[in-house]
Amino acid sequence: MKRLLLIIGSGLMIMSLVGCASLQQLMQPTAQVDNAAGAAPLPPYSGPKARIAVADFDVKAAKATGEIGSGLREMLVTALINSSRFSVVERQALAAVMQEQELSASGAAQTGSGGPQRGKIKTADLIITAAVTEFEPQASGGRAGVGGGGGVGSGILGGLLGAALNKAHMALDIRIVDTSTSEVLAATRVQGQASDIAGGIMAGFFGSWGLGVGLSAYANTPMEKAIRVCIIEAIRYISQTIPANFYKY
Repeated sequence: MKRLLLIIGSGLMIMSLVGCASLQQLMQPTAQVDNAAGAAPLPPYSGPKARIAVADFDVKAAKATGEIGSGLREMLVTALINSSRFSVVERQALAAVMQEQELSASGAAQTGSGGPQRGKIKTADLIITAAVTEFEPQASGGRAGVGGGGGVGSGILGGLLGAALNKAHMALDIRIVDTSTSEVLAATRVQGQASDIAGGIMAGFFGSWGLGVGLSAYANTPMEKAIRVCIIEAIRYISQTIPANFYKY
């Protein structure tokens, strides 16, 4: 009898150790993108630039809003400029620019102040369009635990597993359009997924850049990392795909 109890006790101990090891593996942070490029920052660049414009984002994901699309566009524009590879012409503020030019040309403005002049607005050779096709702040898991029910998925263990399995996910469809011909030169889908907020991506390529408008609720969460992964991969794709002859400024 004692031998039987010893065998049973040893078996329970082994099962407990295996369970703990499995839990530790589940709780390891992960982050991935849908290509092999990873999320490493782009190398320094000091050559000629391509002149581009970024269109308003088309929001198609059910859990995203127009404000989120605007915030993502702001982040993409900032990242494009800071990559030193692009001269970005702003079209959202064009009405305000035109107003200043009209005011200067009307004679109502102070003369000799070196104000804005007509005929000098730069045009873009390429337009970058993007659609938010997936936006899932909690793509899987949850506090309900595995399966969302009883058994191993409930109680303290279920809560830990649910927290470990919470993943943020988003995807952007990117297109590069030639403004002279309206031809789509290239298109792709970039994706970011994360279940942690650690790693150089949070403070490396983006430095102290904040999240765009409408995205502050995701600060310091896996969704922030997923967003930044997508933006970095979008910049990488755009810079590597635009034909060399467009880099001329």
